[in-house]
Amino acid sequence: MGDGKKVISLADSHILLWDLQASSSQAVGPLTGDPLQNLWLQYPEDALAWVRAKALLGDGFLSIWSREFKFFFSPLNNTHHAQLASSAALEGRGQLRFTAGRWSPHHNCTQVATASDTTLRGWDTRSMSQIYCIENAHGQLVRDLDFNPNKQYYLASCGDDCKVKFWDTRNVTEPVKTLEEHSHWVWSVRYNHSHDQLVLTGSSDSRVILSNMVSISSEPFGHLVDDDDVSDPEEHHAEKSKEPLQDNVIATYEEHEDSVYAVDWASADPWLFASLSYDGRLVINRVPRALKYHILL
Repeated sequence: MGDGKKVISLADSHILLWDLQASSSQAVGPLTGDPLQNLWLQYPEDALAWVRAKALLGDGFLSIWSREFKFFFSPLNNTHHAQLASSAALEGRGQLRFTAGRWSPHHNCTQVATASDTTLRGWDTRSMSQIYCIENAHGQLVRDLDFNPNKQYYLASCGDDCKVKFWDTRNVTEPVKTLEEHSHWVWSVRYNHSHDQLVLTGSSDSRVILSNMVSISSEPFGHLVDDDDVSDPEEHHAEKSKEPLQDNVIATYEEHEDSVYAVDWASADPWLFASLSYDGRLVINRVPRALKYHILL
């Protein structure tokens, strides 16, 4: 959370809000019989201010990543504990289960988006109530989602229907944009932290695709320059004549020989990104130089 004191975890059909600064003898919550029972949160003393919480539950262990530190649950060996602050549960028929979750960097970090089966939901962590629901967001299981860091209502999702969809959470009747460039399940989608028109996706088709979604970015007309700021008439004419970028696939990377399960951008370099595949291969690439200069200039 934005104040560095809260973290969200997804456990089966429950969404749990944890207080990292609480002092408690054990982490409590509706987790009886779960491997998370009797596990505590361990973290360095000076790390709390840097928590940008993202929580994923797998094999009974909750891992939390920040830009500077990696947190993890481990058996009792520390005097600091995470205490359950509040929780909510999915309601409906069948065995409902969360498959992905993502903090919104906007709204003072009080909103979280989750995926369960083919449905996307938004949650207000102050009341743990739903603020929007997108049923049948994808034709099959939703694998991942990500918020646009520069446009507060925009959310990207991907799934087993081979599609990447972009949503405006103020009007969820239909996506504002859909990409169908992959030929198998799409496991991961990520916005660039600085230039939100750059979107990465990774898929079971062993490909990583870098797309330019400029029409739904925070700068759909490129970097705007006021006439008063341009003293040279020739330079002004060059600015006017430069063609705006269009939505398109910038590059397709095929260095992997197996399913690509994760893609992400470097936190220190906005032009650097990495992808990880099932066979353990980690590939690091850069945004093409021509596109970089087109965006900057």
